[in-house]
Amino acid sequence: MSQQSHADEDPRRHYFEELAPRWDVDGQDPGGTVARLEELADQLQLQSGMDLLEVGCGTGQITGWLAARVAPGKVVAVDFAEAMLAQARRKQLAAEFRRADVCCDPLGQRCFDVALCFHSFPHFRDQAAALRNLASALRPDGRLMVMHLAGSAQINAFHDEVGGAVSGDHLPSRTDWECLLAQAGLQIRQLLDHDDLFLLVASS
Repeated sequence: MSQQSHADEDPRRHYFEELAPRWDVDGQDPGGTVARLEELADQLQLQSGMDLLEVGCGTGQITGWLAARVAPGKVVAVDFAEAMLAQARRKQLAAEFRRADVCCDPLGQRCFDVALCFHSFPHFRDQAAALRNLASALRPDGRLMVMHLAGSAQINAFHDEVGGAVSGDHLPSRTDWECLLAQAGLQIRQLLDHDDLFLLVASS
């Protein structure tokens, strides 16, 4: 069975395909999310001219904000759920949207200054493979960022409560992060895990 076949059979993909039409209205707060990102902008250190890969972009809730921060740099936004991407493309944002599974699909070699996984990393079915793929997409001085507007304990408990396809979709422990990142040739540069913010920054 091919890697793409495994990706297509991932129950998470079907879960998010079904949620896509109502994702922006059911319990989501894009305005509040962007406002929080503005508060955290200094920590993210996104600069004009950067090329950024947004992994697990969903319906593009923060893609426009990212594009404005790095312009005239480019944003390539990827997701494994085509229905999510369809919603994102309708917004006509200044980004290139691609269907890709971060665990197995090529993302480019040394193309990006930043790879951002915002509210998405727990859903990668093979986190080790995803990190290796992301590392290869980063330029030599590039940064990987994994970010949630909640702490890891809350994120992990929420996914278990939702159950079904996302049950067990967890952020790794610090020890597991160190191991997974080392396998990808990356090191932790910053790790914050508070009730209202999880932020991991890694680089080679």
